[in-house]
Amino acid sequence: MSEGDVAPPKPAVPEAHEVDTYHVPKAFMDKHPKKPHIDGLDHYKEMYKESISEPDKFWGKQARELLTWERDFQTVHTGSLAGGDNAWFLEGKLNASYNCVDRHAIKNPDKPAIIYEDDEINQGRTITYGELMREVSKLSWVLKEMGVQKGDTVALYLPMIPEALVAFLACTRIGAVHSVVFAGFSADSLRDRIIDAKSKVCITTDEGKRGGKLIGTKKIVDEALKQCPDVTHCLVYKRTGAEVPWTEGRDLWWADEMEKWPAYYPPEPMSSEDPLFLLYTSGSTGKPKGVMHTTAGYLLGAAMTGKYVFDIHDSDIFFCGGDVGWITGHTYVVYAPLLLGIATVVFEGTPAYPGFSRYWDVCERHKVTQFYVAPTALRLLKRAGDHHVKQQMKSLRVLGSVGEPIAAEVWKWYFEIVGKEEAHIVDTYWQTETGSHVITPLGGVTPTKPGSASLPFFGIEPAIIDPVSGEELHGNDVEGVLAFKQAWPSMARTVWGAHKRYMDTYLNVYKGYYFTGDGAARDHEGYYWIRGRVDDVVNVSGHRLSTAEIEAALIEHHAVGEAAVVGISDELTGQAVNAFVSIKDGNEINDALRKDLILQVRKSIGPFAAPKAIYCVPDLPKTRSGKIMRRILRKILAGEEDQLGDTSTLSDPSVVDTIIETVQKGRGKK
Repeated sequence: MSEGDVAPPKPAVPEAHEVDTYHVPKAFMDKHPKKPHIDGLDHYKEMYKESISEPDKFWGKQARELLTWERDFQTVHTGSLAGGDNAWFLEGKLNASYNCVDRHAIKNPDKPAIIYEDDEINQGRTITYGELMREVSKLSWVLKEMGVQKGDTVALYLPMIPEALVAFLACTRIGAVHSVVFAGFSADSLRDRIIDAKSKVCITTDEGKRGGKLIGTKKIVDEALKQCPDVTHCLVYKRTGAEVPWTEGRDLWWADEMEKWPAYYPPEPMSSEDPLFLLYTSGSTGKPKGVMHTTAGYLLGAAMTGKYVFDIHDSDIFFCGGDVGWITGHTYVVYAPLLLGIATVVFEGTPAYPGFSRYWDVCERHKVTQFYVAPTALRLLKRAGDHHVKQQMKSLRVLGSVGEPIAAEVWKWYFEIVGKEEAHIVDTYWQTETGSHVITPLGGVTPTKPGSASLPFFGIEPAIIDPVSGEELHGNDVEGVLAFKQAWPSMARTVWGAHKRYMDTYLNVYKGYYFTGDGAARDHEGYYWIRGRVDDVVNVSGHRLSTAEIEAALIEHHAVGEAAVVGISDELTGQAVNAFVSIKDGNEINDALRKDLILQVRKSIGPFAAPKAIYCVPDLPKTRSGKIMRRILRKILAGEEDQLGDTSTLSDPSVVDTIIETVQKGRGKK
């Protein structure tokens, strides 16, 4: 994070008298199968205090209670944030697949594990824990036969189908490291991630289905694999039966391979700190970074937050609308519900297909007890109108929000219209790197304030830091950047093959702290209000996109000299990508060029990263040392031209007026 490019934190939190506090609804308790795992706010405070003052005792107890160990651990934690060498449950051995599948299948093989909701209505199916164990075992044999060894990475490029979960669990069963790439990423993005992770095997489908549209997953994979000579096999699940390109010897059909092998494969004992998965996230240098999570600590974070944040009980049906290609899908579609032995809904479609009541139909039909989705989807559904929410959804106890701060009016709509004032709202704050929730209400326990992520989860000790002095701000009613003072089990351990980058991004910014990259405020009651990114990352529909990565894609175009990308507020997606490009002499600036540039980003990264607006300008605002001042561009887009500060230090101050004029023209202003 460099001086001059930090977005200053937004205005302070609402005054105390402006904010309503919502207590746990009485109806929540009335419809509860038993009672919440934590007996009120005082019990939370007591547990929280122990998690901070006696972390080894606290985490040791939780790990033994929630996970099944093949060999017990003796050392709960070593290392420090300053050293970047944190390790948890050191001597322990366990297997993620056993913890998610076998232990529940042994107890009750007929219990539903996956409720698959097909893109088309009434086309889904339910998979029991017994069936899941058989499928996972067969795929484990298939992967071993393909030469996958313990510690190898396997690339998954799959839509939201049960086979995606089978693939996750088969990798972890044999000790392989899954590297899931969201099936909306382009061939170039997939190629970069396969090469960086050194994956030799890729798993995909012939096609994907989403919102009534077909996605050519195999074609995209083939395009990527042209430049991945080390990939020896591509396993393809037949989702639609479409004709797809085929490379003999490399490509194999899922069904053909699965029928060759027995329905039990013994789980490989893994050390607590063995890698569990890589997940690539946007970095501010433009090169995607493979965040690495390890086995025991990550599993404990998933199980604990599932239990306490969502108040999960044995008979619950959990529906997370996130995609398995992102961290939300990893932790709350796959790991948390399956670790706790309940049914997880795997939803292939979109909230608007075939109509705006699809989510609510699913909740009603399957008697969903916890529902978890991004504010982007909620904004879309709120805008579509309340008449789409006719369903009673009597089973709903907890409604979660993820990916970005939720606006107070959307929060209230969620509570009143969707939850009928009977469900508890949990607005969860966390990141790919934290593995699981870090600041969040606890279902059935925490009084909530619309727009606030509320209080820290166990073991999380937040600090608000003054971005100018680098000093921690103590007490309440403070605002700055958010950091954490203490390590926790589910935190990422490194960036794959780039530990220095991990240190510089998270642990060296403020020595002795984990730096989140987000601004935050702590109000008079100690509640946290997340302000959004303070670095060069845009949050579109709850997904973090690196501005540098989008800029790099734009610069690939022959007509572009320089590019600067910033995020601006967007009613539907939270933030939208806006790009400023300086065009090389001899190129005509017209709509065809703008379309071409948007296509360039779609091809390079994926459709979700495409700029909403592109402004062609003669030059960008730069310091004399050549640094692009994105802060100025953000201000212009926000209509705050009067708050640009001193622009005389720019190498050419006159470009600012030209940019203001270009933006106004582009928006149809005279």
